[in-house]
Order: sequence, then structure tokens, then C-alpha cells
Amino acid sequence: MSLQLGQTAPDFTADSSQDKIHFQDWAKGHWTVFFSHPKDFTPICTTELGQFARRKAEFDQRGAQLIGLSVDPPDSHREWIKDVAKVGGAEVSYPIVADPDLKIAKQYGMFHPEADATVTVRSVFLIDPKQKVRLILTYPPSIGRNIDEILRALDALQQADKQGVATPVDWKPGQDVVVPPSVSDADAEKRYPGKIRKVTSYLRFVPAEK
Repeated sequence: MSLQLGQTAPDFTADSSQDKIHFQDWAKGHWTVFFSHPKDFTPICTTELGQFARRKAEFDQRGAQLIGLSVDPPDSHREWIKDVAKVGGAEVSYPIVADPDLKIAKQYGMFHPEADATVTVRSVFLIDPKQKVRLILTYPPSIGRNIDEILRALDALQQADKQGVATPVDWKPGQDVVVPPSVSDADAEKRYPGKIRKVTSYLRFVPAEK
């Protein structure tokens, strides 16, 4: 069975482009953005890794750590990083995990033998500080990932956790959020006196809390 939202992210110990990673210790107390790449020296993944490197500070501001994964060994990752830095214009300061036997890929459901039995599926996992999987995005080989959307989703998850709300379509930080249906009108009014914008009986907007 594939990894499901709300489940604990599988633990692993593996070599990386930096040090050996014991995932649960490494990720403890932080949001984690874990993204897989089929193999090193592939064109689309090189652009993605470069953008993650260039925009790492934006993830740092949100208390989120970056960690990549590819099937190749650490020495290959370290060589690939040179190309990534050239393409992205920034040094890669986050680890890239080596998964030559596909053990981690299979734990996370990133293995798709019908597509290619030797590489991982290109997935992104947003994992919260309690190490619960909160969001999974999976892309085909021909489509590059969107860093803006990953950041937006991270912002939305953090806002929802902080305020106990949901976020509507295309939501961005600072925009109104939605009161969950489980909260009665009376309770919503107590928490947000005079601030509720009711569109339908079940769609109620309130200001986002900073």
C-alpha cells in the first residue's frame, strides 16, 4: 500500500551527499520537504534542484528543511551538485540521499516498476514537525515541479494548523481563510465577532491570523 496522508513518514538511515542521515533524528521538530529524483544528471531534475538551492532561504524562513533523494551513490551526487550549482546559481547546502537499492523509494511509494523498474517516481512530501505526512505531489518525468506551489502549500498547512481553519482555492498568505464546517455559526461568531463573511450556509470566510 502506498504511503497515505496523516501517516508517520517512514524512518530510514542512509548515506547522502553530506553525512549519513538518520531521518527521524534529522527531521525532528521541523517541517521537512522531501523530494525524489529518478537519477543524477537528468535535465529536469537538475533545474529543480537548482531552484531549491536558490530559494532555500524561503524554506528556512518557514522552519522547513530540504532533503532530496536519488538512486545514485553519494559520490555521484557530489559530482551532480556541481552542475546543479551552475544551473541554479546557488550552492546546494541541503543533503541528497542515496537510495541505490530503492529501499526508501519503496517505503514512500516512489517506486513504479511499470514506468521504470530502476528509478524513483518524482514525488514531493511535506512532512510536519510531528513527522506526519501532510501533502504528497507526484509529477511525470516531462513536467518540472513548481517551487511557488510547494511554498504556497507549506504556508497553507502552517496557517491551517495555527488557526484551525482551511484555505480556499489559490489562497496566499494574508488572504481570508475558511471556517471548517465542524464549527457552528455560534462558536465561529464567538471567536471572530463581527468578522465573518458568510457566502453560503457552509462557506464562511474570516481574516487570516498573523
